[in-house]
Amino acid sequence: MAWVCVKKAGFAVALGALVLPLPACVTEQALSPRTELTGALPQQPAPVRRARASTKEWSGEDGASGSPEMTADAIRRSAANFRSCVASMAPEAARRGVSRANFDRLTANLEPDLKIMDFMDSQPEFTKSVWDYLDVLVNDTRLAKGREVLAKYKPQFDAVERAYGVDRYIIASIWGIESNYSTRGGDRSVLNSTATLACIGRRQKYFRGEFLAAVEILNRGDLTPDEMVGSWAGAFGPTQFMPTVYKRFAVDFDGDGRRDAVNNVADLIASTANKLKTDGWQPGQGWGYEVAVPRSFDYMMADPSKTLTVAQWERLGVRRANGQAFPRPGDHAFLLMPAGAQGPGFLMLPNFRAILRYNPAESYALAIGHLADRLRGGGPFVQSWPRSERVLSRAERRELQQLLAQRGFYRGEPDGQLGGETRKALRSFQASIGTPADGFASSDALGRLRTR
Repeated sequence: MAWVCVKKAGFAVALGALVLPLPACVTEQALSPRTELTGALPQQPAPVRRARASTKEWSGEDGASGSPEMTADAIRRSAANFRSCVASMAPEAARRGVSRANFDRLTANLEPDLKIMDFMDSQPEFTKSVWDYLDVLVNDTRLAKGREVLAKYKPQFDAVERAYGVDRYIIASIWGIESNYSTRGGDRSVLNSTATLACIGRRQKYFRGEFLAAVEILNRGDLTPDEMVGSWAGAFGPTQFMPTVYKRFAVDFDGDGRRDAVNNVADLIASTANKLKTDGWQPGQGWGYEVAVPRSFDYMMADPSKTLTVAQWERLGVRRANGQAFPRPGDHAFLLMPAGAQGPGFLMLPNFRAILRYNPAESYALAIGHLADRLRGGGPFVQSWPRSERVLSRAERRELQQLLAQRGFYRGEPDGQLGGETRKALRSFQASIGTPADGFASSDALGRLRTR
């Protein structure tokens, strides 16, 4: 999705030292299929599923984050004040061009959806390895559907590619991974969800902006409330834009007066391309290469902050995994080793960073690039993943951080969420004991910490 860190719930993926959530298309439960986009440049929007109220009740329990705004009593107090909170945002909506009459009409039937509080403060305990994550997202069924979509909407992809210079296969890949080509993506009212989160819980300031953007979109007439349905955190549409992202990047590509990136295929493809182009997509270039690195490689170099030319990487012994030559040795790239020294490496070009700006999870961006290559006719990755490697549990990840802190390598708060600082600390520990400093949070790394 066009990024919001709380959109996705449920399972997570362990990427080296990182543990990241899966896209909504994998984790949303009990979703009925969204009507398939039915035609090129429709004059009227295609039928869509209506948003439904939540059928599940809030647990009534304190949240797991420890935030004072997520205690059960705080949630109840905020819920009791919901109508006043929504009304208090009318002046800001007016400054954005929304009349009070329109604001009142759009918000008249809103009710707090407290079940969202359980989603917001959930602590996912189940994890997937990066290879299992890729297996889920890049499979034969999604490839077949993606090729069908590319053929069916070829005129729209042709026109958008000419206008924006963004690779059609990347756009089709985002569409496929975010919503499984419009068959999944959430069924909650975006306006109701963002209003709930703007008035209740621990991220009210952020969601206040999302709620007001949703009001602006509806006030402008781009979509109707029944068309604006999505995940519990407000991401919506086939490529899962948050309201602020939709407001900024959605385009009326066919000139019918509506920016409809939900039902209108041309607007959908162009809006996604507009986001990628603005985020730095470079026409005519790929996203990266699968590479093999020598056993003697200094894995401290496998860091997004260390960018070299492809020719410089070659001088360090990095080679394309398929044996072919790099087409542009002068391109700049960083080295990603998502499974550490045991798995394949990837030289990532600037377009990979553009995908990361759509969603900053490296695993997500890798899946987008790989699905795009497969849709283009490429094959699976050449090198094997360490499929026998066990993914650490949350308790083990927290223990790993605690042990790194005790040994002076980690200064953060141990929380079981392994990010860049943990990876850096783990690399330093590995270097200190003479093992490959790849930053991969493996059971072996945890075992070595326990015995030191």
